[in-house]
Amino acid sequence: MRIVYGLQPVREAIRAHGNKIDWVLVQQDAGPKLDALARYAADQGIRVQRGPRSDLDRRTAGGRHQGALAGVPELPLVGVDSLPLEDPRSPEAGSVFIALDGVMDPQNFGAVIRSVVALGASAVIWPEHSSAPLSPATFRASAGAVEHATLCRVPSLPDALRTLTDRGATAVALDAQGPVELGELKLTGPVVIVVGAEDKGVRRPVRQACQHVARLPMAGTIGSLNASVAAALALYEVLRQRQQAQR
Repeated sequence: MRIVYGLQPVREAIRAHGNKIDWVLVQQDAGPKLDALARYAADQGIRVQRGPRSDLDRRTAGGRHQGALAGVPELPLVGVDSLPLEDPRSPEAGSVFIALDGVMDPQNFGAVIRSVVALGASAVIWPEHSSAPLSPATFRASAGAVEHATLCRVPSLPDALRTLTDRGATAVALDAQGPVELGELKLTGPVVIVVGAEDKGVRRPVRQACQHVARLPMAGTIGSLNASVAAALALYEVLRQRQQAQR
């Protein structure tokens, strides 16, 4: 079991897991939004408890719980070999994956997951080491989107990329100094967009496992973007190309 806190993360956990959730703890006398959340949980057959704010503060180690806390099932992780290269929602297009290299900030990690779910990417891939953990802070930063994401944690990111490219995917590392703009590449087939940490970028062994290194177009004086913004912009470019191809 894992702990999820925050109004939206708890609501999304209920929507995703229903009565598989063990319990929901709601702050007592905290207003109509929490009362509605408690009713929603009870309607799903979930055991609802009420408690003082101090109890929630203690159980979240002072996290921003917004008066809601839940004990939910562990997130399922999939292996890279089981990731489909065809998008079942759009058979004519290939799957889109976001791979993270060295992203240590749970806020960035969660925000990337939120973009992956919102923009229809198939999965997020990240290495076991040198990465932010799947933690309550990550769950909250994703605004509950993590409950609906396909998650793939791998021992070696370069090996995972080679597995996907051997199966027919195109791997593209984002780099501010990339020789081509992302929009110059054809992104309508199965594609993996690799995003590195803002300070270090994509590591050399990971870049070497990619067929392309590309940059996002920038017009201002700032030379880099944080991981979540870069991932979202890259996904929008993929989405743009696919919508254009369908016209």
